[in-house]
Amino acid sequence: MSKTRRIRELLAAPGIIMGGGAHDGLSARIVEQVGYPLCVVTGAGASMCRGYPDIGLVTMPEMVENARYIAEAVSIPVLVDADNGYGNALNAQRTVREFERAGVAGIHIEDQDWPKRCGHMAGKRLIAKDEMAGKLKAALDARHDKDFLIIARCDAMAVNGLDDALERGEAYLEAGADMLFFELRESMDEMRAVVQRFRGRVPLHFNHSPSGQVPRLHVSEIEALGFKTVCFYVHALMAACKVMREVLTEIKTTGNSLATWDRMVGFDEFWEIAGLKSYREAEKKYGL
Repeated sequence: MSKTRRIRELLAAPGIIMGGGAHDGLSARIVEQVGYPLCVVTGAGASMCRGYPDIGLVTMPEMVENARYIAEAVSIPVLVDADNGYGNALNAQRTVREFERAGVAGIHIEDQDWPKRCGHMAGKRLIAKDEMAGKLKAALDARHDKDFLIIARCDAMAVNGLDDALERGEAYLEAGADMLFFELRESMDEMRAVVQRFRGRVPLHFNHSPSGQVPRLHVSEIEALGFKTVCFYVHALMAACKVMREVLTEIKTTGNSLATWDRMVGFDEFWEIAGLKSYREAEKKYGL
C-alpha cells in the first residue's frame, strides 16, 4: 500500500492519529520504532539542525532533500512542513511536485508572507485570504497522486484574531484543502470555536507545541474536542538539545565521559536504530 493511501485510511478510521516529530532520518526511525503511525517533519527542527532559527532561511530544495531521507528511512506516512509553499501559486505547484517525488504522504502550506516565521514566533505577516485560496487551488491541481494530502495552515489567530481565522478557514476549505491546521493560542474558547465551526466538515490538525502558547491537553481531551490528528513536532529535538548540552558540559567539566553513559543508548543499540542487522543480513545474502 502506498503511504498516501495509508494516510487516507488513517484519516477515515475512528480515533485520533498521533504524529511523532522528526527532523532527520534517524529521528524518523525512532518515531516509527516506538510505534507512531505517522511521522511529521518539523520545519523549525529542520532549520535548527542547519544552524538557523525558523525565520525562512532554509530553502525548498533543502527541505525536499531532508524529506526524502526521512521518507526513505521509514515505512509509515510522512507529513512535511512546507512553509508557505516557497512563493506564489506557481511556486506552490512546484513545491507539491517536488515533495511528491520525495515520497512523503503530504504537506502543509501556511498563509504567511515571506520571510515566514515559526508559527509560535512574533512578527508573522499574512498574505490575503484570496491569495492563499488561489495558492491552495494551484497546489491541489499540481498533484499527480490524488491521495497526496494538502493541509491548509492558518496563522491568522495570533495576527488578526479569531474572526479572521474562521473566515480564512472557510475560504481554504472552499478551495479544496484536505485538512485544516490552525495555529492556536492559549484560549480554550478560541479552540472550541474552531472545532464548532469545522468539526465534521474537514479533518482538523492540532499542533501540540511546547511553546506554552497552546493549552497542554491530554491527547484524549484533544480527541474529545474534535481534532483528528495531534502532532508533537519538536519535542524530541528539544529534549535532545538538553541532553546533548548536559553530556558535553559534563565531559568538558570532568574530562571523563563515564558519568554520562546512563544518558546514552548502547553502542549496538545506536547502530540498530538505523537497521544495521538487516544490512548485515543483506551482505551475507549477496556474498559481500
